[in-house]
Amino acid sequence: MPLTRRAMCASIFPFGAMLVAPQLFAAENIPSGAIKITAPFVAGGTADVLARVIAQRLATKYGQPFVVDNKPGMGGNLGASLVAKATPDGTNLLLGTIGIHSAYAAYSGLPYKPEKDLQPIVILGGVPCVIAVNNDRPFRTLAELMTFAKQKPGALNFGSAGTGSSTHMVGELFQQATGIKLTHVPYKGSAAAMNDLMGGQIDMMFELLTTAGPFVQSGRIRALAVTSKTRSSVVPDVPTVSELVSPGFDGTGWFTVATAAGVPKATVAQYNKDINAILRDPELQDTWKKLALNVVGGSAEDASKYAAAETVKWNKVIETAHIKAD
Repeated sequence: MPLTRRAMCASIFPFGAMLVAPQLFAAENIPSGAIKITAPFVAGGTADVLARVIAQRLATKYGQPFVVDNKPGMGGNLGASLVAKATPDGTNLLLGTIGIHSAYAAYSGLPYKPEKDLQPIVILGGVPCVIAVNNDRPFRTLAELMTFAKQKPGALNFGSAGTGSSTHMVGELFQQATGIKLTHVPYKGSAAAMNDLMGGQIDMMFELLTTAGPFVQSGRIRALAVTSKTRSSVVPDVPTVSELVSPGFDGTGWFTVATAAGVPKATVAQYNKDINAILRDPELQDTWKKLALNVVGGSAEDASKYAAAETVKWNKVIETAHIKAD
């Protein structure tokens, strides 16, 4: 069980799945009653943790309950489809990811159209991945791992939060940049994959630092490199892929809060304004650092443009790797 992750979650927000605050004021453009934030992966991963931080703050601001609902499957698209199909009144939000907004081409039979049925409210920020291996594997450096991988293509496997997830796509981008071949093992969330990495059932992961950082720091897995252009303050002694093998390499996961396309613009604008304030809150800056989140924010229009640009990038990766989840 990922006790280290649970302990970290408890230190950031001592609350359960339903977050309720005393009534402060009624926001004019926010629907009354309980609001649901769907985290489309199993509990304990980065999307889940971010959803709970945002939910706690919005519950306090609006004085109404926010429920975080974990709906794993299809690289996040199962939970996303439920939000897309929900009544478009602003009572259903989504913690969105690369897999949902920009790598959905990996799935040809989705029950919804992400680019048409969802609208990003705001980009929360980006999180670097870390290339981590099981402690019993012999690789002490990225160079050693790559030497082995080139000698035995496909022999090493890597786990991810699901096909099309950021932890999958960054792994595919790395293979294309370095010319090595790995075998992908999809899970229904990072927490499950991390358990198997520590247990030795899989060899490695390209895991987001929000999830992997505590396990690297505690010595339960070994970090070989981070996938952002610059080093992370969470693991400052771990070099970047760009430094070691592929200059300019940048594979960073990012997260949104999103909702159904038909939600009124006034409601989207209110959520956008208030979540931006949460991202800028001085009291939360240490929290974002602990979570390895490089805050972005901005308007809903900015979020849509960013997702569209990222779709072009990740579609190329999907096409090159011939990724088909179904």
